[in-house]
Amino acid sequence: MDSNYTIPTEDCTLETCSLEQGRLTYLPNLGANAFFAAWFGALIILQIFQVIKYRTWGYFVAMFAGLLLEVLGYVGRIQMHSNPFTMSSYLLYLVCLTIAPAFFGGAVYLCLSRIVVVYGENIARFKPRTYTLVFIGCDFISLVLQGAGGGLASTAADSSSSTDTGRNVMMGGLGFQVAATLMFIVACADFWWRVRRAGPDAREPSHETLRRSLKFRLFLWGLAVAIICIFTRSVFRVAELSEGFDGALANQEVTFMILEGAMMFISCTALTILHPGFCFQGSWDAANFRLGRGKKGDTTDGLPLSDKNTIVDGGSEAYSKETV
Repeated sequence: MDSNYTIPTEDCTLETCSLEQGRLTYLPNLGANAFFAAWFGALIILQIFQVIKYRTWGYFVAMFAGLLLEVLGYVGRIQMHSNPFTMSSYLLYLVCLTIAPAFFGGAVYLCLSRIVVVYGENIARFKPRTYTLVFIGCDFISLVLQGAGGGLASTAADSSSSTDTGRNVMMGGLGFQVAATLMFIVACADFWWRVRRAGPDAREPSHETLRRSLKFRLFLWGLAVAIICIFTRSVFRVAELSEGFDGALANQEVTFMILEGAMMFISCTALTILHPGFCFQGSWDAANFRLGRGKKGDTTDGLPLSDKNTIVDGGSEAYSKETV
């Protein structure tokens, strides 16, 4: 064989090639990655039981999609433990773990409008519906950009320019997610400040018992922890992608396991154990934006309640043909 011949990466094995030729320059730890895959899989099972019991379908769809992607991403890393040269396993890991937290962010965003109603729509700066539509819309844009970037990267066929384009699009999607998450944190802090400033007398009286319950207060703390973990992880992934797929951060497993794995572990555990169906204690459906607007002539978001048709989980509203 010609001494200058280089074995194509896809044909490499650990016996014939150096790790320097791999998609990662280290072998992903089998135990740690198997643990994360199993944990997120267990959370999927818990989410299924919870949606059957509490009927929180919008929240479930977001959490299920994100958790499934987490499982698939860590399966890709497990496969790379024995073969770090294959492109398919690398892309499974890269794309799935990159876009999964966008779904968890969506689950968190669905909860804000309910929290606003529990404390009082009159206190908030915006309508509950506005919070939902703005942040879910931002989440969708972020998801599209990250998915498009992952698609470009997967079809690059090792072309440097195509790979860089895919990376830049993914980084743009992650950057947009970071900005939207930061805006969400600011919106939550603003609402908290307005609640404190308005005082107890301005709060919705029908949910006084719920607000005072330990479960609901723990839910609020769990939500805060979850969104901070998502934000921290997204900042890390932007920094990682900015260096390129073969950059230093992309090849540091300990850093990845802490700022990606552990952050999502904490976030998803909090969003599952402190499930809104459990913590709202039967008031999840009642805590919708039309709450307290039942009198004739009252409006929600500028439309008479008589013109409403149905309200679906997550705060999105479907209007009758007459309204449209």
